Amino acid sequence: MNIAMLLQMAADACPDRKALTSGHLHFTYKEVLEAAAKAAVLIRNSGCRYVALLDVSSPAAPVALMGAAMAGVPYVPLNYRLTHEQLDGLLSRIEPALIITDPVLPTLEVSGGSIVKRRPDFLQEVEQVTAADVSWPEDPGLVAVQLFTSGTTGTPKAAILRHEHITSYILGSVEFMSAAEGDSALVTVPPYHIAGISAVLSGIYSCRRIVQLPDFGAAIWLNLCKRENVTNAFVVPTMLSRIVDHIGSIDGKPELPSLRAIAYGGGRMPVPVIERALEIFEGVDFTNAYGLTETSSTIALLGPEDHRAAFASHDPLVRERLGSVGRPLPSVELEIRNEAGKVLGPGQSGEIYVRGPQVSGEYLERNACGADGWFPTRDAGYLDDDGYLFLSGRADDVIVRGGENISPAEIEDVLREHPAVADVAALGIPSDEWGETVGTVVVLRPGEEEQPAELRHFVKARLRSSREPESIVFIPELPYNEMGKLLRRELRALFA
Repeated sequence: MNIAMLLQMAADACPDRKALTSGHLHFTYKEVLEAAAKAAVLIRNSGCRYVALLDVSSPAAPVALMGAAMAGVPYVPLNYRLTHEQLDGLLSRIEPALIITDPVLPTLEVSGGSIVKRRPDFLQEVEQVTAADVSWPEDPGLVAVQLFTSGTTGTPKAAILRHEHITSYILGSVEFMSAAEGDSALVTVPPYHIAGISAVLSGIYSCRRIVQLPDFGAAIWLNLCKRENVTNAFVVPTMLSRIVDHIGSIDGKPELPSLRAIAYGGGRMPVPVIERALEIFEGVDFTNAYGLTETSSTIALLGPEDHRAAFASHDPLVRERLGSVGRPLPSVELEIRNEAGKVLGPGQSGEIYVRGPQVSGEYLERNACGADGWFPTRDAGYLDDDGYLFLSGRADDVIVRGGENISPAEIEDVLREHPAVADVAALGIPSDEWGETVGTVVVLRPGEEEQPAELRHFVKARLRSSREPESIVFIPELPYNEMGKLLRRELRALFA
C-alpha cells in the first residue's frame, strides 16, 4: 500500500472537510489531494530521483510528501538549522533532487542535476498544472521517506522507511475517519523529524484538520490553540515545560475549552513537568509516545488512563509510571537484552530491541536488523512487572563506574526533587581510579546559590555512594535540540 492511499481515502470520505490550516490559509482534503497529484506531475517531469524539503512547517510539506509518494520517489526532509557545509554534504548524497526551500533561507548552490524551487514558486507551479491523474506505484517495498540521522557521532546515516512500514504504523495505531468535523490537531514539531511526518499522516487518516505552527513559543502556542479551537496537540518535553512555566508566570489556568488531548514525545519527560501539566490542564487526556525514526514513529504508549491512575495513586510503584513511556503497541514485540544478547527480566536494565511490521531498522548504508527481524534501538531501559517501559537514555550514555552500570536518569530524577534545581544532566567523566565516575551539570532556579556539597549529599542520602557526583558544573541552561533531546556531547566538553 502506498501512503498516498491514506490521502485518497480521506478525500473520498470527506472532500470538503478542512484538512490543513497554515496561518490564514485553509485547504480541504480534496484540494490537498489535487495539489499532491499536480506536484507528482512536476516531480516526474523534473527527472529528479528525490524530493527534498528544506522548509519549516508549511503547505509545501504535505503536498511534497504525498506528491513524492505518487511520483514513486523518496521524500527527504532536511534540517533547515544545519550549516551550509552540512547541507552540502547531505545534498550531494541525493542527487538529482527537486529541492523545495523556505524563501527566507540563503540561495543554495547545487550540482548533479538537482533543481531548487522556493516554496511560493513551487506551490504556484503546482496550481498551474492543468491535468493530473491521481495515481501512484503500488509496490509497498518502494522507499517512501529517507531521513538523515542527526550525525552526533559521525557522518549522518540515511534511515530508510518504505511504504509498507509507514502504512503498517498508521493502520495499526489510527482509526480511519475517527475525528469529528470540528477536530483539529496543532502540529509544532518540524517536518524533518519522524514525529512531524507521522503527525501529518495520522491527521490525514483520521480526517482531523492539521494546524501548523512553524515557530514555537509558549504564548503563541496557547493563543493559536484558542483561536483555532484546537482539540489535539503534540509537543516535545521542552515545549511542555515552557508552556507550564509560562502559565505559571501569568498566574492562572488557560481558557482552552476545546482542548481535549495533548500527546508528547521525542525526549525524556521530567516527572515534575508532567505532574504540573496534569494539574494545569485538568480534564485533558495526556499520552506519552515513544518511538524512533527507524520504527516509523511510535512503538510504546502511556495512555490517558495510565496518566490518571499514576497521578492519583499513593502506591510508589504505580506513581513512578508517570516517568515511563508506557507499554508496547499490540503490533510491536519488545525485549530488553544485555551486552551478550540475553533477554532480561523485569527490573533489569539493558538495551531495547523491537520487532514488528512497522520496524524498518534499515539504512541506505546497511540493514541494522538481525536475520530474525529484531532491531537494536541503542536506547537503554527496563520493563517493570506489568510491562511498562522505562528509558534510561542512550545505551552509550550509561555510566560504567568500576564495572558497575549506572543510569544517568536515576541521578537526574533525584536531583530534580531538590528545590534549588531547575534542570540537570548526569554523565560519565573519565576517572583514573574508576574508569568513569559521575559528573552532573545543573541549572539552578532563579535566586538560588551554588551549593555543590549540598547536592552531593542529597544524592548520596537517597542513592548508593557510587551515585554521588564527583564533579558538579553549574550553567544557565542545558543544550537541547529542537525535539527536546539533550545534547550530552556538548556537556562532556565542560569536564574536559
